[in-house]
Amino acid sequence: MLAEVDFISYEQSVKAALDEIGAGKQLSRQRAVLIKPNLINTSPHPVTTPAACCEAIIRYVKGCSSARIVIAEGCGDSMLETDDVFEIHGYTELARRTGVDLLDLNHAPLVRKSDTRCPVFPEMMLPQIAFSHYIISVPVLKAHSFATITGTLKNMMGFPPPRYYAGQFGTWKKAVFHQRMHQSIIDLCRYITPDLTVMDATIGLAEFHLGGDPCSPPLNRILAGFDPLAVDRRGAALLGFDWQEIPHLRG
Repeated sequence: MLAEVDFISYEQSVKAALDEIGAGKQLSRQRAVLIKPNLINTSPHPVTTPAACCEAIIRYVKGCSSARIVIAEGCGDSMLETDDVFEIHGYTELARRTGVDLLDLNHAPLVRKSDTRCPVFPEMMLPQIAFSHYIISVPVLKAHSFATITGTLKNMMGFPPPRYYAGQFGTWKKAVFHQRMHQSIIDLCRYITPDLTVMDATIGLAEFHLGGDPCSPPLNRILAGFDPLAVDRRGAALLGFDWQEIPHLRG
């Protein structure tokens, strides 16, 4: 089930989208929730997920569950640590005010996973927390120069630790994924898949994931769903792409 609601405010529209898919019932059963925004660097929204969007999600979760909540990200910035990015984007203050935890996925305890179906990553080192928490992915909808779009599936790229995945394909902390981007996303999402997505499609980036022209007019949408493929496919359509032409969205 996929919800698509007009954006009025994060507080109103996030709640409306989550109510529409009946998220409260599922969240009420959770004991530990991980909120995963897209905080690739220090650029403001719509390159990154605004703290206000995650705050609306925190309030919703707290309204139907006593789960412990952590906001977790592993930034891609080559010069800064995730804690710096949290601070710049207002997440440090958000965590203090709401009583949730922050976690730098780039330095979290790891576990080794394997899957013979994965041609690029038959083995991966990944944060343990990804397998103990209910994952709410909170991407911003953007075109992407390597992946065509960046949505909820690509947002999982914040989990792999740079000491294993920096590679030799650039200065970005997860640069090894650039070699075979679409298959890398498919492989990664065999290991880690979001349980729930709230996609910020309030503005949208039409050309490039790190800048360029925003969508004009703004997309003015909040999407929510339990099926990450369905969310990303709808996001692709909002950006004017055919999801059937995007390899990691074909399923």
